[in-house]
Amino acid sequence: YPLMTAFNALPKAAFVPILVVWFGIGVGPAILTAFLISFFPIMVNIATGLATLEPELEDVLRVLGAKRWDVLVKVGLPRSMPYFYGSLKVAITLAFVGTTVSEMTAANEGIGYLLISAGSSMQMGLAFAGLMVVGAMAMVMYELFSWVEKRTTGWAHRGSQGE
Repeated sequence: YPLMTAFNALPKAAFVPILVVWFGIGVGPAILTAFLISFFPIMVNIATGLATLEPELEDVLRVLGAKRWDVLVKVGLPRSMPYFYGSLKVAITLAFVGTTVSEMTAANEGIGYLLISAGSSMQMGLAFAGLMVVGAMAMVMYELFSWVEKRTTGWAHRGSQGE
């Protein structure tokens, strides 16, 4: 995925003005910026998870009559789920960064807009409160995805995770 690596190297904040031209000021550019900033870590980790499938296991499944689709759906995707959740927990925090930057650049509402407004009117307390809200939302989403991960991939042992 060299093309994806090249795309990931581009600063996502530079896309915000382009997205504003295409989709207008508002929530659209913020959502798309969050998607753009989150996509690469998720894609790389899922590809890594799929690559962990041992060739011998795939050969045995094929001998037993499994088609490539069966191997992917019944073994490959379940085995890549811990990788997916790991990347999702990283990506959600990046998504909050992307959304906030987009709202700071081209929005008339949202926490990013609040940060710009509070900063320009020297209301530093309000600006720090906005930052704390972004951090709290990211933390809640991280914990939510951790909870979902434990419920859906309990079979995948991770020694560093507490109960």
